[in-house]
Amino acid sequence: MPAGPRPTGPRAARTRLPATVAVVLAAALALAGCSSGSSSSASPPSSPSAGSSSGTKQASSAPAQSGNQLQDAYQKVIADVLPSVVQITTGDSLGSGIVYDDKGDIVTNAHVVGTATTFTVTLANSTKALDASLVASYPDSDLAVIKLASPPSGLKPAAFGDSGKVELGQITLAMGSPLGLSSSVTQGIVSATGRTVSEPRGGTSPGATISNMVQTSAAINPGNSGGALVNLDSQVIGINTLAATEPEANGAAAPGIGFAIPASTITSIADQLIKQGKVTNSGRAALGITARTSFNQQFQPAGAVIVAVSPGGAAASAGLQPGDVITKIGDTQVDSLNALTTALASLTPGSKATVTYTRDGNSKTADVTLGTLETP
Repeated sequence: MPAGPRPTGPRAARTRLPATVAVVLAAALALAGCSSGSSSSASPPSSPSAGSSSGTKQASSAPAQSGNQLQDAYQKVIADVLPSVVQITTGDSLGSGIVYDDKGDIVTNAHVVGTATTFTVTLANSTKALDASLVASYPDSDLAVIKLASPPSGLKPAAFGDSGKVELGQITLAMGSPLGLSSSVTQGIVSATGRTVSEPRGGTSPGATISNMVQTSAAINPGNSGGALVNLDSQVIGINTLAATEPEANGAAAPGIGFAIPASTITSIADQLIKQGKVTNSGRAALGITARTSFNQQFQPAGAVIVAVSPGGAAASAGLQPGDVITKIGDTQVDSLNALTTALASLTPGSKATVTYTRDGNSKTADVTLGTLETP
């Protein structure tokens, strides 16, 4: 079963894919069927007559007309949005980005920029390389903003959609530079929403745990990271970030399972990076603790042990102490620090959660009002 996501940039085809890690799903998987029909199936069979052949021709033209309309819609979206999708190159690595405003700000993945501070950007409608520099990066949400040194006239910012209106089955187009093939477009649907996904850690990947991701069947490949996932209203609904891999196939790509950071997260983080150079409101829930994975006597992961508690934070206010081992958040089992991070990623600041923990060998619970993840 496809279970391992990999960042889809910044390396081109010659790059080995990162190691497989587990995808943690915050929403249940669902199988959906699709039925179709035509108006002619509801009509009685026509008797043989001179007019019957013309009637048949008229009925058979309906699917073709519908197909042409869908094709026209695809081509309109591509014409509207593709000029806003760029290729980002740093050294011998590459990824994608989305023009965020007419001042030259471009939003992309943090794992695309890595530790670099200068970049070369190529617009979809030009072969001229443009210089850009880092504005700021926020690895916790795997987002970053870079800025063109000399924005050209006619730079076209993308329009971002409402994440709350993204629904299963909506048609999506993924735009970017997969394997270095600039201005590429693939199509699919929204396969699921509300996914919580843990990235692999290593290389340029920050190993972030990201909530509310959009799952899509549109093909996403290395180099697509930072590109646009778009609906048929020509709105960006996400940034292409991860593709699932198949653990039993030596990390080979699992076709049709990709993930995109939702538009609401993109705009919130990007606005803060542009205006302040940092993120002061992450929108991510936190306990206000420093923790590590706890192991039992069989050396198996058995929870997240609190190492330090932030004064006045959510955990401190609920009476949690260093040495307490968290084993559950609400109904979600916690057997490691990563599991705790994943559980918190699906929650929101200000919400209440029951934390189950052990202290001196005794199981206890505490009702905690979650705080906001602080940023450096």
